[in-house]
Amino acid sequence: MSDIINALKQSFQDRFGSGGRIHLVRAPGRVNLIGEHTDYNDGFVFPMAIEPEILIVCRARQDGMIRLGTTLYPDETVEFSVQKEIVVDQPKWANYMRGVAAGLIAAGLPVCGMDALFGNTLPSGGGLSSSAALEVGTATAILMLSGDKLDPSRLALICQKAEHEYANMPCGIMDQTIVASGRAGHAILLDCRDLTKHFVPIDAKELRVVICNTMVKHELSDGAYAQRRKQCEEGVAYFQKFLPQVKALRDVTLHDVLEAKGKLSDVIFRRCRHVVGENDRTQRAAQLLADRQYESAGELMVQSHNSLRDDYEVSCPELDFLVEEAMKVKGVYGARMTGGGFGGCIVALVQPRSVAALTDHLMEQYPRRFKIKPVVFSTTATAGASVVE
Repeated sequence: MSDIINALKQSFQDRFGSGGRIHLVRAPGRVNLIGEHTDYNDGFVFPMAIEPEILIVCRARQDGMIRLGTTLYPDETVEFSVQKEIVVDQPKWANYMRGVAAGLIAAGLPVCGMDALFGNTLPSGGGLSSSAALEVGTATAILMLSGDKLDPSRLALICQKAEHEYANMPCGIMDQTIVASGRAGHAILLDCRDLTKHFVPIDAKELRVVICNTMVKHELSDGAYAQRRKQCEEGVAYFQKFLPQVKALRDVTLHDVLEAKGKLSDVIFRRCRHVVGENDRTQRAAQLLADRQYESAGELMVQSHNSLRDDYEVSCPELDFLVEEAMKVKGVYGARMTGGGFGGCIVALVQPRSVAALTDHLMEQYPRRFKIKPVVFSTTATAGASVVE
């Protein structure tokens, strides 16, 4: 890692010049262990921050200019002023940072100029929340250079708003919350209605988290996300006719859903069954992991995947194959797709001694079936975004 940091610092000086005090900020990615498509239904999610991260080398400026670069696009440098209106512009990758700077200014926080170079060990577009890492990392760097701090929950809300307004992505609050609030050695059971957090220990000596990236992203994902949200809203509208206390599917019980079978359309019924069941599975899985009941927690992960595949219909053949193959390996407690679906990653809970066997198995079987080489890595729960130096 020291070689990566030194190379990034040298690239920073090559691009922005030497002099001044240089700082280093890190912002992790995240994986959601269970609780998918529940966040926008006021439900529960169970994410943890992971070891792959975004690194930011930065330096304060006194002229109000923010200059940005990324190792992903070595020929591009973006500039804008914090003393003028910050607008959506090209290139698109910089809109996450533009939105964060604008959000901090709108919140009345001091924002100074800065030079910043972003280095990434976090795969973009893999469902591991590189966008939230960019946002929270940017906010952490700006606040540090401006001599200010912010409560992690408030910081997460500012970053979420930036993604809504500057990247045009109507994301929930999970990603920004875990990247801002992660605690080393813990996952977070997050209530997406009131943002309360319950930290659950993840002992790296007993449990490893293995992530396998399918390296595919099917095109229908964007429209399908909006469609699923609309279908959930249709379900809420139905239940509100009989249950006025219902504000979101979070407020509906599985009994309520089963009673509605034949009254709701089959599609809306299955969407509701997934969300209501997933909320229950997520809360139970968090308690089981806290009690070190790994086999039972793993069974809930598989149930979650099956529900996402059959009731919510957001899986794909690549994800289904990886989950099925992962569960063939001794020492794997559970596996499921993670993220929005239609590609991206699976996540598995694994005994430490079985990590190598699982990795080798997936690296052998997936290319044989799909002619694609996956990316597989093992991680444990890390801390949220922080200033390293």
